[in-house]
Amino acid sequence: MAGKGQVLGESLLGEEEEEEEEVDPGPPQIDPATGQVIPRPKKKKRRVNKMGRRKLLENLSNKPTDFQIRVKVLEARQLQGGNIQPVAKVTVANQTKQTRVKKSTNSPSWNEAFFFNFKKSPADLMDELVEFKVFNSKKLRSDSLIGSFKCDVGMVYLEPRHSFLHKWLLLSDPEDTMSGAKGYLKVCVCVIGPGDEAPSFKPVASEESDDIESNLLRPAGVQLQPATFTLKLYRAEDIPRMDSAFMQGVKKVFGIGEEQKELVDPYFVFSFAGKEVQSKIMYNNDHPDWNQILKIGIQFPSMCERLKFIVRDWDRVTDDDTIGTNILATSLISSSAGSGPEDDQFDSFLPTFGPSFVNFYGSTREYSDLPDEYDDLNLGKGEGVAYRGRALVEIQTTLGELPEVPVEDINNDDILRVQKFMRRRKYKLHAAFLNATMVSAIDAPVEFEVSIGNYGNKLDENTAPCPSTTQPTNAVFDGCHYYFLPWSGTKPCVVVESSWEDISFRLEGLNLLLKIIDTLEANIEQVRIGIKAKLPTPELAQLLISLLDQLEQDCRKKLPEPTPGRHVSNELDRLTRDYREFELETIANNVIKLKTSATDVLEAMAEVENYLQILKNIAKEPQNSMPDVVIWMISGDKRLAYYRIPANEVLWSQNPDYIGRLCGRLQTLQLKFPGLKAEKEKVSEVPAMLRTKIWLGLANEDDAWHRMQTEGELAVYAETYENQCNIPVVGWTKKGPLGRPKWSDSQGKCSLPRESFEPPPGWRWEGDWYVSPELSMLFDKDAGHKTYMEECYEMHSRLPGTSWGPATRPWTDVKGDEMAPKDSVDLPPGWVWEDVWQIDLSRAVDEEGWEYCVESTMGGYGPVEKRYHLCRRRRWVRTRKLVEDAKQKKHKEKKIEEAAEGWEYAPLFNLKFHATERTMDMVRRRRWHRKMICEKKGADCYFAMKFEGKKKDEDDKEDFNAAYAAPRMFLTFKKPFKYQMRAYIYQARDLLAGDETGLSDPYARLSFLTQSSVTEKKEKSLCPTWDQTLIFEELEIYGDPRAIEENPPEVMIELFDYDKFGSNEFLGRTKAVPMVKLDPADARMPVLQWYPISRGQEDGGELLAAFELFLVPDKNASMESLLAGSDLPFLPPKKGDLFLVPNGIRPVMQRTAIEVLCWGVRNMQKFQLSAVTSPSIEFECGGHVQESNVIKSTKKNPNFTENILFFDVMLPREELYMPPMNIRVRDHRQFGRKPTVGIHVLKSLEEFRCDPVQAELAEDDDGVQGGLVNGGRGGEHVIDMPAEERKVERKSGPQIGQPLKSFPQLELPALFRGKQEEPDPVVDEEIDWWSKYYASTGQTHKCKKYIEKGQDKIEVYQTHLEDVDFTNGFSDFCSTFELQRGKDEEDEESSVVGEFKGGFKVYPLPPDPNDEMPSKVFTNLPSSTPEECIVRVYVICGIDFQPNDTSGLADPYIEIILGNKKISDRDNYKPNTIDPVFGQMFELTTMLPVQKDLTIRIKDYDIISSDDVIGETTIDLENRYLSKVRATCGLQKSYCIAGVNQWRDCIKPRQILENYCKQNHVSGPHFYGNNSVKVGKKIHNLADYEPNKPVDPNVGPADERLALHVLHTLPMVKEHVETRPLFNPIQPGIEQGKIQMWVDIFPKSLGPPGPPFNIEARKAKDYVLRIIIWNTVDVVLDEESITGEKMSDIYVKGWVSGIDEKQKTDVHYRSLDGEGNFNWRFIFPFSYVPAEQVMEVRKKEHFWSLDETVQHLQPNIVIQVWDNDKFSMDDFLGTVSLNLNAMPMPAKKASSCKVSMLPDITTGSEVKLVSLFEQKRLRGFWPVYNDDTGTRTLTGKVEMEMELVSVEEAEERPAGQGQEEPNMNPKLDPPKRPETSFLWFTSPWKTLRYIIWRNYKWYFIGFLVLLLILLLVFLFLYSFPGEVSQWIVNG
Repeated sequence: MAGKGQVLGESLLGEEEEEEEEVDPGPPQIDPATGQVIPRPKKKKRRVNKMGRRKLLENLSNKPTDFQIRVKVLEARQLQGGNIQPVAKVTVANQTKQTRVKKSTNSPSWNEAFFFNFKKSPADLMDELVEFKVFNSKKLRSDSLIGSFKCDVGMVYLEPRHSFLHKWLLLSDPEDTMSGAKGYLKVCVCVIGPGDEAPSFKPVASEESDDIESNLLRPAGVQLQPATFTLKLYRAEDIPRMDSAFMQGVKKVFGIGEEQKELVDPYFVFSFAGKEVQSKIMYNNDHPDWNQILKIGIQFPSMCERLKFIVRDWDRVTDDDTIGTNILATSLISSSAGSGPEDDQFDSFLPTFGPSFVNFYGSTREYSDLPDEYDDLNLGKGEGVAYRGRALVEIQTTLGELPEVPVEDINNDDILRVQKFMRRRKYKLHAAFLNATMVSAIDAPVEFEVSIGNYGNKLDENTAPCPSTTQPTNAVFDGCHYYFLPWSGTKPCVVVESSWEDISFRLEGLNLLLKIIDTLEANIEQVRIGIKAKLPTPELAQLLISLLDQLEQDCRKKLPEPTPGRHVSNELDRLTRDYREFELETIANNVIKLKTSATDVLEAMAEVENYLQILKNIAKEPQNSMPDVVIWMISGDKRLAYYRIPANEVLWSQNPDYIGRLCGRLQTLQLKFPGLKAEKEKVSEVPAMLRTKIWLGLANEDDAWHRMQTEGELAVYAETYENQCNIPVVGWTKKGPLGRPKWSDSQGKCSLPRESFEPPPGWRWEGDWYVSPELSMLFDKDAGHKTYMEECYEMHSRLPGTSWGPATRPWTDVKGDEMAPKDSVDLPPGWVWEDVWQIDLSRAVDEEGWEYCVESTMGGYGPVEKRYHLCRRRRWVRTRKLVEDAKQKKHKEKKIEEAAEGWEYAPLFNLKFHATERTMDMVRRRRWHRKMICEKKGADCYFAMKFEGKKKDEDDKEDFNAAYAAPRMFLTFKKPFKYQMRAYIYQARDLLAGDETGLSDPYARLSFLTQSSVTEKKEKSLCPTWDQTLIFEELEIYGDPRAIEENPPEVMIELFDYDKFGSNEFLGRTKAVPMVKLDPADARMPVLQWYPISRGQEDGGELLAAFELFLVPDKNASMESLLAGSDLPFLPPKKGDLFLVPNGIRPVMQRTAIEVLCWGVRNMQKFQLSAVTSPSIEFECGGHVQESNVIKSTKKNPNFTENILFFDVMLPREELYMPPMNIRVRDHRQFGRKPTVGIHVLKSLEEFRCDPVQAELAEDDDGVQGGLVNGGRGGEHVIDMPAEERKVERKSGPQIGQPLKSFPQLELPALFRGKQEEPDPVVDEEIDWWSKYYASTGQTHKCKKYIEKGQDKIEVYQTHLEDVDFTNGFSDFCSTFELQRGKDEEDEESSVVGEFKGGFKVYPLPPDPNDEMPSKVFTNLPSSTPEECIVRVYVICGIDFQPNDTSGLADPYIEIILGNKKISDRDNYKPNTIDPVFGQMFELTTMLPVQKDLTIRIKDYDIISSDDVIGETTIDLENRYLSKVRATCGLQKSYCIAGVNQWRDCIKPRQILENYCKQNHVSGPHFYGNNSVKVGKKIHNLADYEPNKPVDPNVGPADERLALHVLHTLPMVKEHVETRPLFNPIQPGIEQGKIQMWVDIFPKSLGPPGPPFNIEARKAKDYVLRIIIWNTVDVVLDEESITGEKMSDIYVKGWVSGIDEKQKTDVHYRSLDGEGNFNWRFIFPFSYVPAEQVMEVRKKEHFWSLDETVQHLQPNIVIQVWDNDKFSMDDFLGTVSLNLNAMPMPAKKASSCKVSMLPDITTGSEVKLVSLFEQKRLRGFWPVYNDDTGTRTLTGKVEMEMELVSVEEAEERPAGQGQEEPNMNPKLDPPKRPETSFLWFTSPWKTLRYIIWRNYKWYFIGFLVLLLILLLVFLFLYSFPGEVSQWIVNG
C-alpha cells in the first residue's frame, strides 16, 4: 500500500513544482516592514499538493517495516545572540542526537549526519515528530534554547524522493512566538524504506549563492505567529464500563451501598504537536458533563497535521486506561488555499470545528477483568471494531496570543448556546440478511447483531432490547468444505431504533461527492481499458468526451443546504460548503477548457486524474457525528468477527442524488477478525461472508424501506422458548431445578410466559402460537447437490488408565448426534455411492486421523494425545451422487414431520444444543412463534409484558428487560429460483510456495452461496493449468432474478497447497463476480480474466478464470414469465471425470518456437549440506519439458557445453494468457538422486518475443550505420566488402560478446612501442585525476585550471552502471535469473539460492508442420571456456555511510573479495568520517566465469571488538565481460599518450573498432589516410570531430583519435565513475551509504594493460597567516570609571575558526575615545588544499580519542574586540569573521569603514570580495559589530595587516608572535599609547597623577583650605578658655 501512495505522491508533487516554477518572477521580494519575504502569488493548481498530502497518509499499512531516517545538519546563519557557542540537537521519535559545539560564532557550520533506524509501521512512523533545536551551550540549560523547528515525518515523506534537500528552516522560540525568527538552520532530511534509493546529501554545485529565501521551509510562507487552539469540551456519552465491580459488591454486602454507580472515571486529553492538556476527572460517570475549555498554544501555521482527542479512564492504582482516540486532521478543518488578491482564490480560514460530536472507536465494549487483547485499537492504531462513546466539542483558533491558563470553565451562555446542537431525531436502521456463507464458527449457534452507536448492542445491559440480532442458527455443512446458515426462504431481518442529531445535510453532501467520484472512476477505467485495447483514436476521444461531459454535469449538481428549523449548522459547515462549491465550480470550468484544448488522450487523462484527486480530498466530512453501522457475528456470548460501514453509505434521502451508495442495495460483506490478531497468527479462514441489505433513515420515512422489499413479505413474530429438564423418575418436566424460567428468551435471561405477551398498541395477533423448530433441524443437508460428501465420526472413549474402546455412542455426526455405523449408513433414495469410506487426514489430526478431547460434549479437540484425554474421534467421508429425485421428495416430507416437535437437547443450558436426544442430555427447549400484524403505521412493536405479583427483593434489571421484549422479524419468500453456476478455472501463475522444495501442490476451492466445490490438485507447480469447469447444480436463490443480475453474489476462490499429512496450507484467495444470464440462450461469452490472489498483506500470484450464472428455465412456466427461457447450454467436454473449459472461452493456441540459451549456473548454495556440483536444468512451459545436459563440475567450468534448447509448442496467441516458463535446477547425486535445488518462475515471455529470421536474403544494408543488431529482430543482411575479402553473410541475431581471443589471427601491437615516436609528455602540477573528476561533477571551484584548459570530462553516473539506460543491466547477451528454494517465509533474509544465466527468444512458427522452419536466432555464440583476466578496482570516495560508532562517525576501510582472494586495506582506514575520500586502486587476477562476483565491502575499524561491516556491493564481472556494449574498460574521451588522460586500455582504439565491426558483422573499418575512415556505409572525417587543433599537448596519432571518435558514436561504455549503493544483510533493503568507483577488466590474452590512473587523494599544503593588529578606532566605550568617564580597556583576540587556538594582544587600558594602539602580531599556521579552496583541520575530538578527525572547513579568521575586566568576566564588544577565500576589501580610512562593507545574507551579492590567497597581503580598516539584538550594530574598527606565506617562506622570513623575537618582517615598535593608558592598581603614582589629581584637584585644594580653617578654629577654641582665665587671673 505504501508503495502505491508513494508513486501517486511523487507524480502529484512532481507536477506541482513544475507548475509553480512557471510563475517565478525572479528573486524574492522582501517586505520592508517585517523584513520577511512576500509570499508569491501562486498558480491555482498549486493546491493539488495539499490535496495529495491528505490522501497519501491515509492508506498506509500497519505492518512494522525497517525504516531509516537520515538527517544532515549543515549550518546555521544569523542565530540570535552575539559570540554564542551553538550546538544543534535533532530528535526523531524520541531518539535524540546532537552535533559538536562550535566556538564563538553565530553562523556555525556543522556538516554532521545522523542516522535513526526504526522498525515501525509506516502509519505510526508518519505521525512521529522531527524536531530541530539549536542551543547556546554556554548558558544554563534553562534558558539556553535559541530556537527550534518541528514537523512530522509524514511531511518529509510526502516530498519528492521522501526528502528535504538543503532546506533552510526558520527557527523560532516555541514559548515566545511574537519574537520572530531566531535564526536559520540548513538541513537535509530523508526517510528511507526498504528498496527506496537514498538521495545524495552532497551540495549541488550551483548552490554557491545559497539563496535562503527560496529554500526556506517556514510554515506556508508566513511569519510564524503565536496562536491558541481553544477546545470547548461540553460533555460525553455512552462511555463503556472500565473498572471492576469488586468494591461495589463488597459495599452491598455490608449495606454501605449508595445507589449503583457507573464503573468508569473518564477524563479528556487534547493533544497537538507533542503538547497535551487534560480535563478534570469525572468519577463514576459514563455521561460526564465536563464543560471546560482546554487550550494549547501553538506556532501558527504549524507543520503538524493531526489533532488528537483521547478519553482516558482514571485508575487509582494501575496506569490509566485509554477508552478511545479520535484523530482529526487540521487540513480538514482549515484551509490554507491562499488568500491571494486574485479572483479565483478561495479564502483561507483558520482551524474551526463544531460544536459537534466526535465518535470514538476501539475494542469491544464488554468489560472483562482480564487484559483486552485489542487494547491497541483504543490508541487509534488499526480499525476500531466497536463504538466507545462520543464527546461534544468545539474548536476555535485565535491568532496572536498564547493561553495564560490551559484549563478554565465554560460560561453558562455557551452551555445554553450549544443546547440546540443536541436536538435529537429518531432514526431507524433496517437490515435484511439474505445469506451467511463460509461461516467459521460451527461449535454453537451463530447470530448476527447490527448496531449503530450503542443502540442494538445485545451484550450491553444498559441498552434497551431491540430486534437487533438474527435468530441463533446452527451452521450446516455444504457437502464440500464450508458451512452456511440454512435460512432458506425465511430471511432474518433486524431493526434498530436510535436517536441522533439530524446532520443529513452533511452526509448527503458527502454522498453526492462520493457518487461523482464513483462515476468518474468508472469512466476513467473505461478509457483505460480502451487505451489498453488500443482502440482507434476517434473512439477513445468519444469515450473521453463523454467522461468530461458527465463530469461537468456532475460538478454542476447542487450541494444540499441545511434546512432552517430542521438542521443546525455551524461555521465549519458553511466554510466547507463554500470551499466544495468553489472546487466543483473550478473543476467544471477547467473541464470546459480541457474539452476545447485537449489534443492528447493521455495528457487529458493526467488532468482528469488531477480532478479526481481534488474531488477525493473534498469528499471528507470532519463533523460526521453519526456513528458507523457495525455488524457483529456472535456465537454464544462471544463476539467473533465484525464489519464496519460508515453511516452515510446506507443513509436514505428523498433526493436520489443524495442517497448513500449502499442504501437498501444488496451487498456482499466479508467479515473481519478484530485487531491485528488474524494477521499475527496468520489465520487464513474467512470468518463469514454475508449478503445483506441495509437501510438507515428517519423513523418517519421508513416506509421507503418497506417499499423496497418487493420480493418477499416482511413479517413480525413474537418469540419465546419453552424450557424443560429431565428428572430421573419423573422424565421431562417444567418443574424442578431448571436454572432458568419455564418460558424465556433464547439466552434464558428473562422470563417470557406465553400468556403475558400483549400485542403492542397498533398491532394485533394473527393466528395462534406454534412451534418453530431451529432452522438447521429442518434443513436437508444434501439439498441442491448432485454430489454430496457424507461424513460420520467414529467415537472412542476410555476410563483413566484403560485402553481405547468404542464409546457409548460409537458413531455420530459432527454435532455429536448418534448415527448408524458407517457401513450401514443408508443411501437416501435416488443416490449412489461414488467411492469407499476414507479417513479424513486433511485436518488437525494425528497420522491415523484421530483427534482427542477430555469430554465429547465439551468439544475442544486437538491432534495430540494426553493422559487426561478420555474421548477421541476421527472423521470418515464418502461421496455419493444423485441419480433421480422422485423418492427424495417423500423422504423430505417424512423428515419434516419428525422435526415438527421441535425439541433441541443439551446436557446443560449453556452448552450446545442438538436435534436428537442422548443419554447425557439433562435439558431441552423448543421455540414458539406467533405472528403479528401492524394496524397503525409507525407503531412501536415492543411488548410491554404484564406481570402478576413479583417479589420485591429480586433484581430489578430482569424486570426492566422483560418489560420490553423484542420480537423477531423475517423477510419471507414464496419460492426460490433455481440457478446453475459454471466456473471455468483455467490456470494460475506465480503462486506462493507451500513446500520445502519451493513448489506447491495447488488446488482451488470455490464457494458460492450454499455450495462449494474443489478442482483437482496439480502436483509440484507454482503455475498450475487446471483447465477445468466446475458446475454448481440447482442453486436455490431467493429474490427477483433481475436484482440478482444487477448485483450478483460473489464467488470466493481460495487456493491451498495439498499436504499428505496435516492440514493443507493456505496460499491465498480472490473474489470474482459471475456473468448472469437470465436467458440461457444469451449469446455473450464470458472472458477469462486474471484475478489477483492475496494472502493477508502479501501478493500471492494470479488466477485465470471466468464465471457464468444461468437461471434454470422451468418447463412448466408460462410464456410471459422469466423462466420460460430455452434450455441450458450443453455441458462442456469431459476429460476423464472432469469437465474441461469449453472452446470459445479457452485461449486460442498457435504453434510457437521458444529458443532457450542455457549458458550456465552461478553461486549455487549448498543443498542438504552438500555443494551443488553437477546441475542440469529443466525448462517447462505449457506442459512441455526440455532438459539441458549436465555440467561435469561447476568448480572448473559452471557453463553448459551445449547451450541451445528448442521448444516447438502450442501456446496461446494472446500474450495475456501465456503460461509462464518454469526453470528448475536439479543436482545429479550418487545413487541416482536428482533433488530440485532451485526454481525460477518467469511470469511473462513478452520481453523475449522477436520476429522469426527470414530465409531469403535482403539486398539492402540499411540500419548498419550504428552497427547495432536490432535486438535479434532484423532480417538477414549482405554487407559490401572490398574485393579482396570474401562475402560474409550476416545472420541476424545477437552475435554478441565474442571474446576477442577467438580471433587468433590478430596481431596485437604493443601499446608502448619505441619512445622515439612519442612527443615528450607535458606535466602540470595542479592538474590531477581529481581535477577531471570535479570538472565532471560540476564542482568547478575545485578544478578551475583544468576547466580553463578545456580538457576531457568523464561520465559520473549517480547509480550503478547496470542501471544506466543504454546498458540494460548488461543483459544483451544473457540475462541473470535468481533461483529460489523452499517456502519464502517473510523472516528469512533472502531465499535466493543461486543464479541461472541464459536467455530466451519466442517467435511464431508456420502452422503447417511440413513448412520449412526459420533459422535459429541464437547463433555464433562466444566460447564458454574460462578466461583469465586482470581486474582493476578504483574506489574514489564514500557518501553518507551509516555510522557505526557512538560518536555518529565511522572509521571506514575497504575490503575487496573476488572468488577466494581477499584484499583488506585495514591499515589505511579513514578515521572519524562518514564521507571518506579513499582514492585507492586495487589490482587482482581472476578466472571468468568461475570467480565472477566482485564484492567491495566497507568495514568499520575497531580496536577492541571485531570490525563491523558497514555495507557491501557486488558486481557481476561476467556480465560486463560478455556484454557487447564493452563494459570491460570505459572509452576515454581522447587518445593521449601521457598526462592525466593517458590511454589505459590494453588495445588501442583502432583495434577496438576492428573487433567491433567483426563482432557485429559491419563492413570496415577502411582507413583512407589517417584522417577519414569508412565504417558500414558511413564515412567519418577527423575534421568533423576536431575542427580545431586538440588542446591537450599529449594527444596521440590521428588514426587512433579518429577511431576513438567513431567508437564514441556507438553504444559503448565511456570512461565513467559509477555510484553504487551499499547494503548490509542485517538491514536488508535499506541503503547504508554509497561509494563512487569503477572497474576495469583486461583479458590476459589481449596483452598487458596500460598504466593505471593515479587517483590518490589530494594533499593539503601548509601555510602561515600573519596578522598585525595596528590600532583600533571608534570602539564603543563600555565601562564607566570611578570618576564617571566613559572608557574601555581594549584588547583584540583572534583565531582561525575550526582550529580555535586563540591569540590575544596586550591590553590598551583606559581608552577614552575608543582608540587602542597595539602593534601586535598574531601567527596562525594552518593546512590548506588550494585546488579545493578548503582548510584541512586535524584534531582529536576528545583527549581519549585514538585518531585525529579530519575536517574540511572554510578558512575563516575571526577577530574580536573585548573589554578587559579584572574582577568580572571580560565584556565582548564586537566581532568580524573573514573568509580568506572571499573577504571584503578593507577600507583605506577609518571614516569610510562601515558595517555595510561586510557580506550579509541579504546583501551578499553587492559586496566586492577578494581572496587573500591571490592578494597575499592586505592592509586597512575592517569593521567589528555586535548582533545581540538580531541586527548588526557597528562597535568599532580594527586597523590590521594580513599576510599569507607558505611554510618555506615563513622559515626564510621569520617573525615572532606579539612583539617577541625574532621581531622582524616587519619590526614592530612598542605602541605609542597616551600617558593616560595604564592599569590603575599596578601604578599608584600614575593613578594619583592622571586620575585623581587631574579630576579632583579643586576638591583637594578646597579640602586643604577647609582643613586649615577648621584647625585654626579648633586651636582658637582650645586655647581661648585658658587664655581668658589666665587673662582674668592675671587681670
